[in-house]
Amino acid sequence: MACQSCSTSDGGAPKGCKNNGTCGTDSCNKLTVFDWLANMSLPNGETPFDCVEVRFKNGRKDFYRNTEKLTLSIGDIVATEASPGHDIGIVTLTGELVKIQMKKKGVNPTSPEIAKVYRKASQKDIDIWSSVRDKEAEMQVKARELAIVHKLEMKISDVEYQGDGSKVIFYYTASDRVDFRLLIKDYSRVFNTRIEMKQVGLRQEASRLGGIGSCGRELCCSTWLTDFRSVNTSAARYQQLSLNPQKLAGQCGKLKCCLNYELDTYMDALKGFPDFETKLKTEKGDAICQKQDIFKGLMWFAYTENFANWHVLNIEQVKEIIAENKQNKKVSSLEDFAIDTIVEPEKDFNNAMGQESLTRFDQPKKSKNKNRNKNRNKASNSNESQANVIRPNNIQNQGQNQKQGKKSNPQNKKPIIIKKNETKE
Repeated sequence: MACQSCSTSDGGAPKGCKNNGTCGTDSCNKLTVFDWLANMSLPNGETPFDCVEVRFKNGRKDFYRNTEKLTLSIGDIVATEASPGHDIGIVTLTGELVKIQMKKKGVNPTSPEIAKVYRKASQKDIDIWSSVRDKEAEMQVKARELAIVHKLEMKISDVEYQGDGSKVIFYYTASDRVDFRLLIKDYSRVFNTRIEMKQVGLRQEASRLGGIGSCGRELCCSTWLTDFRSVNTSAARYQQLSLNPQKLAGQCGKLKCCLNYELDTYMDALKGFPDFETKLKTEKGDAICQKQDIFKGLMWFAYTENFANWHVLNIEQVKEIIAENKQNKKVSSLEDFAIDTIVEPEKDFNNAMGQESLTRFDQPKKSKNKNRNKNRNKASNSNESQANVIRPNNIQNQGQNQKQGKKSNPQNKKPIIIKKNETKE
């Protein structure tokens, strides 16, 4: 597929990682499309659509017309028309879904300006394609060094070789307009090839480079998201998110695209809410909204003289007070409308197997003090056992000495052993 380990075999089946284009080694999973019409046959007399969708490096896609009536399937490597020469890409979609994708991208299916598919890539085309792709990383480093030498405020984010090696495309990001005419001359002299410069935005740069988001999954812009809508801080305010730029910004440095995913749901839920800036007039004073729960339909109000105490009200109660205020009437107090919040008890989950400890498999560390105490206890126990063994013999020997009229020597602690065959004189 896109990387070397996923190159197709002679029969067209992918080899290497064998993930059919869904591996993450070299952008194989970027902007993949599921052909849900693959198992459906066309009606009698209908000819298949003659355009295919071809993907190049880092998710760059384009549509090409199959004028040669080649039998193409998803995953085939083809040689397409380019200026100059030809380019090498991978077929990502065929059939009627291509027509739908072209209408979605605003491309006329009957336009004569659509480029052509020359042929299926031969082994020579694939070898040249893989060899020039191996040079891209080294070329990117050299290109950045030359841009620093010219003191240009631009960043070379990616380098892409054309399939036949006749042209190199440098993708860069810059905040202002950059005059890189001298830089192009140095590039053509050093790399000895045709140079093309393309400026991309920060979001497009992130989609080309890819990465892992804070959610733990691959970036949406590099996997399935094709249109980049503007994201404002109002989307975070409607969803009651803290305006922390470190949490709301993605890898591109802009606000995350996923802030727009649930924005419509929040907007629909907020239609039944009173305005957040609404003031409630009571006899105790004016009250200002401090917080609102969109899904539970609750609003928290506090008096302007005492912001520490909050009172919880339903939306219907707030609307009732607003209706009274419109008639120049003041309610007695918010306490008459406040809801008693019930604190839910914390759920304490216990494991019946007794394996709730995460360190149950770890071996406890043996401290030096415990080892010393164990050694002392062993030594004292051994001395006591020896004393217990020797004491009866000492008592017996003392008794024998007293019977024989001899004085016992208290300093001599060694027991006297008498054998049965020997007689004592």
